[in-house]
Amino acid sequence: MTDLDPHVHQPTRLRLLMLLSGVDSADFTFLLGLLGLTKGNLSSHMTRLEEAGYVKIAKTFTGKIPNTSYSLTPTGRASLKRYWRAIDEIRQTAPAIVPARRPRRRQAVARPQPRSAET
Repeated sequence: MTDLDPHVHQPTRLRLLMLLSGVDSADFTFLLGLLGLTKGNLSSHMTRLEEAGYVKIAKTFTGKIPNTSYSLTPTGRASLKRYWRAIDEIRQTAPAIVPARRPRRRQAVARPQPRSAET
């Protein structure tokens, strides 16, 4: 069985890679708002993806305002494809899940009615 790439398998990084796979690039503020991460958390995940060669980080200025944008590299795109192939392989080789048997319903038992104090 194929091992899953830990850079891709981590849930937040998987979400980032999936988002970037559908666009040419996305800026920091857009990703921050969309994913609801903290600035430090997003920055940390993107640094790890950059170190793995999966994401390219571009820092520019619009006037005096800094803008950081991210794009998926060909290596990142290939890694994401390998990840989904590995997931499909796991799904195909997993045994079929048999639904658990439901416990039998108990038969209703007639219970005597309590006597009233008047009888």
